[in-house]
Amino acid sequence: MQTGNRRAATLGTISAILYVFLWSAAFVPSRVLSRAAPPLSVLWIRFLIAGGLLLLGVAFARLPLPRDRKTWLQIALVGVTGNCGYLGATYLAMQHLSAGMGAIIASTNPLILAMLAPRLLGEPLTRRKLAGLVLGFSGVLIAMQARAGTQSARPRDVLLALFGVVCLVISTVLYKRIRTHPHPLVLNAIQLSCAGIILLPVALVFEGPPRIPWTPSLVGSLAFLVLVLSVGASMLWFWILRHGEASRVSAYYFLTPVFGLGLGALLLAEKLAPLDGLGLAVICAGLWLAMRR
Repeated sequence: MQTGNRRAATLGTISAILYVFLWSAAFVPSRVLSRAAPPLSVLWIRFLIAGGLLLLGVAFARLPLPRDRKTWLQIALVGVTGNCGYLGATYLAMQHLSAGMGAIIASTNPLILAMLAPRLLGEPLTRRKLAGLVLGFSGVLIAMQARAGTQSARPRDVLLALFGVVCLVISTVLYKRIRTHPHPLVLNAIQLSCAGIILLPVALVFEGPPRIPWTPSLVGSLAFLVLVLSVGASMLWFWILRHGEASRVSAYYFLTPVFGLGLGALLLAEKLAPLDGLGLAVICAGLWLAMRR
């Protein structure tokens, strides 16, 4: 029994780290897209392509759709907050915000969620978990301090990105409160399609008809985000949430700067600061403490 529990815990840890790595990798192509094309237009195109592919998978597998309106509404809200709210705000912010700084701000997710989980999800917030989350967030603040006052971290863009994180937290809470979970393929297909349908008219109002220069780098970035993130990583995230406490699983978001800063430096030539090493060490220590039972 203990061996089975250890295997399940190991699988959960590996899955969570893989998800955070993929999620962190998205900041690089997202920055490419947000600076080369209208961000909201790119997003609704991404959501509808990904949702359409998943709906084809649902039809091919003959999976049942939810029968009650409440479940449809809950899934739609998960998509609107997690995709339109989070990604919409993030893309707008990343027109100026660096990919590394975007990853740092995104890692505030666990602390925000931990504050809400006891009341909204009934998940206990132990002293050890709280200490780990606070320590992890301290590491985030260290990394943010290294970029304060630079053009990679303007206050307006930071606040916009933080608003996106709050939307993502709300999306996580809404998902955990769904009583009847459909198949992950069905859930992901519905939430992405709803997000795309709702964001389309908003993008047309604020950005007009999409004028997108379909360069190889832009097409490659969009393909990566559709297939790897919207289809693959999203389904992995819902599976992880379904099998673990939201606040404990979300603590892995503290690893976002580790991957985000590294990939930003490697692929976009973004500079690393001397305090980054200290910040990332503190983040890892906080994560270790938060994940202990």
